[in-house]
Amino acid sequence: MKLLVCVTQTPETTTTPSFSADNTEFNTAGVNYIMNPYDEWYALVRALELKEAAGGSVSIVNVGPGTNDTVIRKGLAIGADDATRINAEPKSAMYVAKQIAEFAKAGGYDVIFLGKESIDYNGAEVGSMLAEYLDMPFVSFGTKLEMNGNTATINRDIEGGEEVVEVATPFVISAAKGLAEQRIPNMRGIMMAKRKPLNVVEPVAFDDPAVVVSYDLPNAKSAVKMVDPENMDELVRLLHEEAKII
Repeated sequence: MKLLVCVTQTPETTTTPSFSADNTEFNTAGVNYIMNPYDEWYALVRALELKEAAGGSVSIVNVGPGTNDTVIRKGLAIGADDATRINAEPKSAMYVAKQIAEFAKAGGYDVIFLGKESIDYNGAEVGSMLAEYLDMPFVSFGTKLEMNGNTATINRDIEGGEEVVEVATPFVISAAKGLAEQRIPNMRGIMMAKRKPLNVVEPVAFDDPAVVVSYDLPNAKSAVKMVDPENMDELVRLLHEEAKII
């Protein structure tokens, strides 16, 4: 079974965002980066578990510049067999999906994994776009995946409950919490990752139909207002006139 895991680099969760270039670019100054947790903890690890159970290979693909190599090497240290970096700035979800799709077309992959979303943009867009480009079924927000030959049974989160679906390979799945348990790379894995291949390919030409005009930070939250528990009239007034929730 050939498995492909799409990984992306994201800022650490403690990063305070700011923007530069007239609010059109994320300000990278002083930012520490990690592999997107949904890609690492759930997508990559479940792919490795399937390989360990049934054989095959696990490959990683990333769209990004050379500064992403450290994050990609972590995926190799966790257990991926090889990795490819598409040498381009990830301009948009559609751009990333197009680049990965063009790379994956010749790979003959049975399952393509990615996290349900990246923790910086939270768009959850790449998976569906990638499946569309590849003309493959797409199952989002997978929390459990079992393979029986070429058929997968997948549990996925839906509004107010859970859905169980069956799908034949090849398909694309986005991984949510529960699909696997996080793995920490050991010293042997870290040393072996240095010898595993990391291929670099150039992107295909693509004119993005949508471009970022600007980013804006949310308004600062107002200070907490304390209300005397005996003064319910004041609480109701604040909820009605200021919070506007009743």
